[in-house]
Amino acid sequence: MVWDQTDRQECLSYINHRRLETKLSEKDIDALLHETREFPPSDSFKLQANISNEAVYERALENREAFWESWAEELDWETKWTSVLEWTPPNARWFIDGKINVSYNCLDRHLETRGDKKAIIWEGEPGEVRTFTYRELHAEVSRFASALLKLRVEPGDRVAIYMPLIPEAVVAMLACARIGAVHSVVFGGFSSDALSDRINDAQAKVLITATTGYRRGNLVALKKLSDNAISNTPSIAHVVVVARHEEDRSTEMKEGRDHWYDEIMKDADPKCDAIPLDSEHMLFTLYTSGTTGKPKGIVHTTGGYLTGVYATTKWVFDLKEDDVYWCTADIGWVTGHSYVVYGPLSNGATVFLYEGAPDWPERDRMWSLVEKHKVTIFYTAPTAIRAFMKWGRQLPQSHDLSSLRLLGSVGEPINPEAWIWYHENIGGGRCPVVDTWWQTETGMIMITPLPGIVATKPGSATRAFPGIETAILNEAGERVDVGGGYLAITSPWPAMLRGIYGDPERFEKQYWSKWKGIYFTGDGARRDEEGYFWLLGRVDDVMNVAGHRIGTMEVESALVDHPAVAEAAVVGIGHEIKGTGIAAFVIVKESRKEESMRDPKAFESELKAHVVQKIGAIARPEKILITVELPKTRSGKIMRRLLRDIAEGRALGDVTTLADPTVVASLKERYEEQE
Repeated sequence: MVWDQTDRQECLSYINHRRLETKLSEKDIDALLHETREFPPSDSFKLQANISNEAVYERALENREAFWESWAEELDWETKWTSVLEWTPPNARWFIDGKINVSYNCLDRHLETRGDKKAIIWEGEPGEVRTFTYRELHAEVSRFASALLKLRVEPGDRVAIYMPLIPEAVVAMLACARIGAVHSVVFGGFSSDALSDRINDAQAKVLITATTGYRRGNLVALKKLSDNAISNTPSIAHVVVVARHEEDRSTEMKEGRDHWYDEIMKDADPKCDAIPLDSEHMLFTLYTSGTTGKPKGIVHTTGGYLTGVYATTKWVFDLKEDDVYWCTADIGWVTGHSYVVYGPLSNGATVFLYEGAPDWPERDRMWSLVEKHKVTIFYTAPTAIRAFMKWGRQLPQSHDLSSLRLLGSVGEPINPEAWIWYHENIGGGRCPVVDTWWQTETGMIMITPLPGIVATKPGSATRAFPGIETAILNEAGERVDVGGGYLAITSPWPAMLRGIYGDPERFEKQYWSKWKGIYFTGDGARRDEEGYFWLLGRVDDVMNVAGHRIGTMEVESALVDHPAVAEAAVVGIGHEIKGTGIAAFVIVKESRKEESMRDPKAFESELKAHVVQKIGAIARPEKILITVELPKTRSGKIMRRLLRDIAEGRALGDVTTLADPTVVASLKERYEEQE
């Protein structure tokens, strides 16, 4: 369908006045609202698809619990559940009294039929390659699980993992799951301060790290960053360190606390049975940015989570026995948990891992790897796709990508132009594109095409996965059948978050307080006449920077932590590649004004570096403007909407509620001078 001019204005108004931190520009919104192209599944794809019958949607709708129960029955349970669901909003329990182990389902149950099949193919940035069959991965995980037991890690203990994307990171996750320890993976690009915050919140007992990681030819000193972090983390009793190279043995190690990975593996028992765990046993916590400065530890449990990621991996990616599956996410993010590790391995897939940047040593690195390893399924973010577009179609055209049969998109709304480029230049016009919407909190894909059934539309995530109930609601919680509003999930699902670690009040307030018994996603969306969902982006103070969620308050807190900064306000701005960049407006303390004015560029660089130190490189602001005042209402609230208007070069919205309307005009003039 084509939305008319009224629809367009309504949508743009919604974006501007609901403070929507959208990834999409006005041009992109226009493209979405006027998108008419449709790509039905080809006859050849339908014939081989795992699921090609529309009746699955109706079957799931008729009896949602029976639908999810049928998926759970495909997994191996030590003890079957007594009932499928207990729902007392906002608290859910799935597969009650059932006992299961995630590591067993990812490894042991494949040994008889897939023992010699490749489970992991890994390539490092310098080019080294390692592979693990299911039998070899099982042996490595069992031995490391034994090593953790020897370090007195018990079921329920939290283990922090701060590693590059190397096979040992996957081993660490599966070993924790095997013995019932709760892993908390921290992205290797985060700073030592961010790491210590997450360790302290989880009260982690053990940290698993590596001496170094690679990024664009440079070494990231992870052990050094870890040492800085744990100087402020009294809960850490042991640190396990993977040595990337023999010369790394000169790395400083603390006697009694630090252990080389390979050395503790030598003495570890090669046999370690997987412990049957309650379906609601905590599997992992994963920290994500919120609207306050403190990251929140999202809690996921065992049985329901595994059921959700197992089902979605099998159907969304149409997974086949001979596929080589590559999801480009790092395991530090939920996409890496669900669709690098647990979903694919529980399905017995061959998973390709790559540690490194997409443009190192050359900008065709991804296509070189697809060609070399005969990748069949490729799942990446629109941020990457836009970068590929910018680098030119000649790069993928110089490689044989004929092994690819399905493409995926994740992490942020994808603009139609990028979708079409991806479809034509990477998929050769023959590969379905599954654009997926979900969150750290949902644990599993929620809105997506089923590639053998659903006709895709560039820019639309299409329909909810069978068994998932999503809706567009207005402020009053009323359904909007066609049009824009808030995206909500109206019934429980197996992989749903079970809480925020240590903070049940925040859990309820953040997700369940807007409408009773309904999950508020924090995203804005539209629904067209065919029932397709079109995601528009965040409606809260969380920015989606290159597919990674970063809270405005988190960056503001980092800036105010600098001794020269008195106050800061942060907003998201359009960015050609990242989709959203970060702009900061900073008030300097009187005592430091002269210093900041002496060399403004150097001072700006210092502030950016400080944010990187406090959070990590993903939070580095694109622009920082030093100002004497911020636009505030009479009650003292910062009007970030106006700051966004300034940063985006838009006409200023209503300023009548400002305590001093002249502030915003002055700011706008100074910002434009700086451009």
